[in-house]
Amino acid sequence: MIRVDRVIVVEGKYDRLALSRVVDGVIVETGGFGIFSDDAKLETLRTLARQKGLILLTDSDRSGMAIRNYIIGAVGAEFIRNAYVPDRYGKEKRKKHPSAEGKLGVEAMSEETLASILSFAVSSEKPIRDPITGADLYGVGLLGGENSSLKRARYQEKLGLPAHLSPKKFLEILNAMRTREEFFRDAKEF
Repeated sequence: MIRVDRVIVVEGKYDRLALSRVVDGVIVETGGFGIFSDDAKLETLRTLARQKGLILLTDSDRSGMAIRNYIIGAVGAEFIRNAYVPDRYGKEKRKKHPSAEGKLGVEAMSEETLASILSFAVSSEKPIRDPITGADLYGVGLLGGENSSLKRARYQEKLGLPAHLSPKKFLEILNAMRTREEFFRDAKEF
């Protein structure tokens, strides 16, 4: 079990149940898109964010990213740490059909994957001494060039990150995951 002091926010009860096998901490459900109209729940998240901080762990599909971005905008990015499930395709066991994008959600991730994701989110407060920059992404062909979005998507997949990340968010996560040296070593593979 991983002890998590921040409050973990997930989309639904099956996500919460999957996480509860891995985490010793508070897990709150958004009720999916219900968060958009539930002012009381949103105010609770704001309060929890100010008191303990939040870790957002939504599915990596467009819906999960929309919920994530809504909460970040409503609560404030300074109180939030993001955790991402990798893009994996398939169908959850309890469902008759795969999701619209065919991606597995939080509930379908293995305990080992969830533990790894959360361990990273919990430990990612290290100060960045020599950050990777947008110019670095540009220099290795991951930004602003021919096929840069395709190259960036391949690198995101290699790192176990979802495809729906903006270049700015990708850079933020990259700085938390890799040193400059590791990044340039990885860049030889693009």
